[in-house]
Amino acid sequence: MKISDLNLPAHIEWKSFSSREELTHALAKNTAQQLGEAIQQRQQASMAVSGGRTPIQLFHELSLTPLDWAKVTITLADDRCLKHEHPDSNAGLVRHTLLQNCASDASFVALFEDRSDLTHQEQQAQCEARLNQVSDPLDLIILGLGNDGHTASLFPCSDDIESAVNSQSHCALVTPKTAPYSRLTLTPKRILNAHRRILHICGEDKLLTLQKALSDGPSIEMPIRYFLAHPLTIYWSA
Repeated sequence: MKISDLNLPAHIEWKSFSSREELTHALAKNTAQQLGEAIQQRQQASMAVSGGRTPIQLFHELSLTPLDWAKVTITLADDRCLKHEHPDSNAGLVRHTLLQNCASDASFVALFEDRSDLTHQEQQAQCEARLNQVSDPLDLIILGLGNDGHTASLFPCSDDIESAVNSQSHCALVTPKTAPYSRLTLTPKRILNAHRRILHICGEDKLLTLQKALSDGPSIEMPIRYFLAHPLTIYWSA
């Protein structure tokens, strides 16, 4: 499909690239610039990132970028309720890919605490307390997108979705029906309060998902709609 078929509203900035490598380089450069400007203005910066395969090369490139990383706090848009050494843990992914090289000096605030003695509800309370220590608003949050319209771990299939999207807390506990593991996720309240939101997506299937999300329909059925209704920059490549 053509990009023009999306009928993007004026408050959404679209950036498309001929290759994923070109996208990665541009997004890494822009991310470092945003963090650097925040450090220059306030002597600190904060961002939230997403997991999965799509941002791995971005994390590698960012880790090699010269920046005053000791003044940067990184957290996650969402994570699975798993020990950090589990291969599906977003915290583990960030530690092994982003918090390396130059970026090893950054502070990292995990959503899920690597402790077996806490229930998931206790983990949520602990997550809320930790997020209170991360500067709000975040300077930057980088989101992903699932083909069902979920972003972060705001899954439309979850019985918890309504309470999560309406929550006045920073995080919510959700259990999707179409994906494994219970998860902790930032709520729309915290995501929409960020200075800048970026959607990082690749592939023609994501264009079709965006086209559907931009059509009329309840936001709760495709939670990315909560964020498409507000200023957002989309980075895409095939």
